[in-house]
Parts: sequence; structure tokens; C-alpha cells
Amino acid sequence: MDNLTGRVALVTGAAQGIGHAVATALAAAGAEVTATDIRDQSDLGDHIRTRSHDVTDDRRWREIVAEIEADHGRLDILVNNAGVSGYDDLHDLSLTEWNRIVGINQTGVLLGMQHALRLMRAQQSGSIVNISSICGAVSVPGVAAYHASKHAVLTMTKNAAVSYAREGIRANAVLPGWIRTPLTLGQTGELNGVFLDATPMGVGGEPSDVADAVCFLVSDRARFVTGVDLPVDGGYLAR
Repeated sequence: MDNLTGRVALVTGAAQGIGHAVATALAAAGAEVTATDIRDQSDLGDHIRTRSHDVTDDRRWREIVAEIEADHGRLDILVNNAGVSGYDDLHDLSLTEWNRIVGINQTGVLLGMQHALRLMRAQQSGSIVNISSICGAVSVPGVAAYHASKHAVLTMTKNAAVSYAREGIRANAVLPGWIRTPLTLGQTGELNGVFLDATPMGVGGEPSDVADAVCFLVSDRARFVTGVDLPVDGGYLAR
């Protein structure tokens, strides 16, 4: 296990699924973790500080990062995980639905990086991991806004990587494939079948698979890794 003792981390969308696994794994590796979500996070336990957080709310970002700064004086790790899906085709996609998905998946990532970078640039160190998706790299029918938002996350991550590398800040993206979470289990069997049938390993992954990748990327073992799109997808993108 990577040793993250003394590191201060912020993880969004941590109430369930990938975010829950990431927050738990970082804490197990020794990090001081603040986990945020709009949902209840009480099952994360007392060793992880939880906060209610709408990632589209700039003022709430300011409050949470200011609290971390007051308590720890630094922020070493940001994991932008909060996200939602949507299943509309382009011709059926309403502007309201577009704004909802892009607001959470893309603008939420922007705000997270902006506020984290204020501390990371001051301390001249930090690691950002943005959770994208295989749908950020390739397309399936429908899910138009989700595709757009998750692709944007990849380019935003690369921009941060090249912009702040000389300041000791790394930025990487993780692209989960089909992972067993409440979100994927709530999808139709037909849609899940599209992904699983196209996964060379023939099975889906678990949230812990993504959490392990995140722990590596934020650790010193990845000190020379930045601007990477890391698939955790059972070979989906290798086809």
C-alpha cells in the first residue's frame, strides 16, 4: 500500500461507489481525508471528515478549501470524482439536462482545480486526479452530454498538467470502464450489456480497482507521472 501519511486530501462524490472507495483507500494509506457529497456519508466513519457539498457551488468550494487550509495549512491531494450520467441522444437533449450534466461533471472539476490550485501553488506541490470515463475517449449511442463533459475533463487535466508542472503540481485523469456502482447498476441491462460485451476481460470492475489507481497516481511512486489518461477498464479502450 502507498504511504500517504501526512498528506491532506479532498475527495468529492464520496457517498458511494468510486468516491467512497477512493476516500476510504486514501485514509487507509494514512492521508487526512475530507470527503464531500450532496448525499449522506455517515458510513465513511469518524476517521474521515465529511461535508455536504454541491460541486457546482463556487462559494461552497471556497468554504471547504478554506476550512482545510485553516485546519491543516495545506492541500496535497484533490480527487474530482463527483459526477452524474445522462442518457439522451443529441436530438432529444434539453438545454436543462445539458447544463445539469456539464455543471457537475465539467464545471465542478474546474472549480475544484481552481480552489485546490490556490493552496498547491503556494506550497509548490500537489496532485490532482480527475475521474473521467471511457466515454471521455470513445462513444456509444446516446449519452451525448455525458460524453462531452467527460472528454472535457481529459483536456482540462492535460492543461493543468502542462500549466503547473514547473510548480511541483501533477494532474492526471482516470478513465473507469464498467464499474459496479449504484450508477451503473441503475442503468438498463441493455446499456450495461453494451459495455460488458465490449470489455475484453468479459467482466466489470469494482470501485476498489479505481481507488488503487488513484492511490498510485497521488503517491511518490508516480512522481514523474503527469498528464496521463489512465484507463481502468478491463481492456475496453485497447480494442
